[in-house]
Amino acid sequence: SSLITSGFVSVMFKESSSKPILILMTKWPAVNRCKQRLAIGIGAVRAAYIQQRLTFHTIAVAKNLKEKGFIEFKLAIAGIGPRLANRWGKKMGVKTISIQSAGSLGLRLKKEILKSQRKKRHLFDKEKKATIVIGTDLPTLCELDLVQAIRKLEDNEMVLGPSEDGGYWLIGLSSRIDPLASFPFNGIQWGTSSVLKETIYQVEAAGIRYELLKYKNDLDHL
Repeated sequence: SSLITSGFVSVMFKESSSKPILILMTKWPAVNRCKQRLAIGIGAVRAAYIQQRLTFHTIAVAKNLKEKGFIEFKLAIAGIGPRLANRWGKKMGVKTISIQSAGSLGLRLKKEILKSQRKKRHLFDKEKKATIVIGTDLPTLCELDLVQAIRKLEDNEMVLGPSEDGGYWLIGLSSRIDPLASFPFNGIQWGTSSVLKETIYQVEAAGIRYELLKYKNDLDHL
C-alpha cells in the first residue's frame, strides 16, 4: 500500500494521457441467481450475501484507484435490466454501468471491451486505451494487484492473472492490440481447467508478448 500512496507513483499515473479502462464483470447478487457452486456448500442465501460483499469490495478498490487518477472503470452486470442496474450503480457511486450480453464468457468479455473502446473513442480519434477486466470473486484483491497489471502492460501487449483452478482472474490488453482481431476469446473451453493454457497457446501462436501476475483464487467453492 505504501507504493500506491507514494507521491511519485500517484503523479506518474495522473500525468498519463490515457488512463486504462477497468471493467468489473459481476452478477446481480440475488438468491439462487449467483454463486451456484458455493451455494451447494453454504446455501443460496449465504452465497448471495457473499457475492454482494465481494462486489462491494471490488468496487471499493476500483473507486480508490480512480480517485487517485490511475484508471477509469465501469461495472458490467448480468442478471438485471438497465433501469435497476443504473439505480444500483448510482447508489454505490458507480457512474458507468453496462448490461452484459448473452453468450459464452468469451463473447461477453469481448463485447464489453469493444463497448468500452467505442465509448471512449471518437470515430476519427486514433487514441486507444489499455483495458483490464476482472471479476468480483476475489476477496484478496487489493490496489497493488491492479497497479502491477497496469505497469506490466507498459512493456507487454497482454497480462494475465492465473487462477489455481486453471483459469484466470484478470486479463489486461495494451492499447497496441487490435480488439477486433487479436482477442483470444474464441475457441476456448470456458469453465474448464484448461482456460489459461488454451489462452496462452493462442497468445503465443499470435506472437503477442505477455506476462503473468501472481496466482489468486476466485471464491467459488466452500
